[in-house]
Amino acid sequence: MSKVYLSAQLPAVAQNALAAHGLDVSVYEGDGLISHEELLKQVPDIDFLITPLSTKVDREVIDAAPNLKLIANFGAGFNNIDVAYAKEKGIPVTNTPAVSTNAVAEVTIGLLLALSHRFVEGDQKMRHEGFPGWAPLYFLGHEIAGKTLGIVGLGNIGSDVARKANALGMHVQYYKRHPLSDPEERSMKVTYVDLETLMTTSDFISINAPQTAENHHQFDAAAFKKMKKSAYLVNVGRGPIVDEAALLTALQTNEIAGAALDVYEHEPAVDDGFKALKNVILTPHVGNATVEARDAMAKIVSDNTLLVAAGKSAKFIVNP
Repeated sequence: MSKVYLSAQLPAVAQNALAAHGLDVSVYEGDGLISHEELLKQVPDIDFLITPLSTKVDREVIDAAPNLKLIANFGAGFNNIDVAYAKEKGIPVTNTPAVSTNAVAEVTIGLLLALSHRFVEGDQKMRHEGFPGWAPLYFLGHEIAGKTLGIVGLGNIGSDVARKANALGMHVQYYKRHPLSDPEERSMKVTYVDLETLMTTSDFISINAPQTAENHHQFDAAAFKKMKKSAYLVNVGRGPIVDEAALLTALQTNEIAGAALDVYEHEPAVDDGFKALKNVILTPHVGNATVEARDAMAKIVSDNTLLVAAGKSAKFIVNP
């Protein structure tokens, strides 16, 4: 009987599907995230590893699992896995693309609105200071309609953010390595600009890009100096794209107006300096944390495991 190890608890749809097909399924049920040491203890006799993007699967883990036939990552990203070494060992690595697009795009727009209308700051004021009464100049925010949104990374998620932002009356410009064709841009109502132009002219900047070697600290001290003092930064892509030390300084010195972070450079650690600022919103990597998205992701990882167990090729292989 093939053995499957889930290094985190997943939606029931995954475990139920695997068990229904006769696979021997074990699940990490400890508190918090699984440690590297615990993962090494669990993998020596497994055939399939299903793991969230918060779990590091390095050479040591791969070498400790000589029977491993598949690493199914629960997430669109896969920077947590040494995919090149897995390929050397003949082990396919899969991810769960596309199914979380709407959820992450909704969170992106929600953070834009929360920043511009100061929702979180207002909530805290009501809880701790109270409401002194309506007044014409009291607690003003900004409307997003008519403002310019710059999207860094126009893949599935960035494209959906653009569609939603257009529906809210925003002007959308974007930067990516390979621009869209003119008909595609006109259809989506977006305009390509270079990265510097995006930084200098956007009222809101949304990072919706995957992490690459090239975009590490793409938003650094120099980038924040280029941005408008009235601009807001939203990062729902990957934490290391932003130099958080530089961002904290930019916020503390009012180089930019505010920021919303759903991902972090040293995740799950968050610099206490951000927590002290009223113009910062911090969320715990909830981009695709919806029942709908997580169930769809669970179905993908279980389906891929069953495909490989049946001698077939998995879908969404990232190291072909």
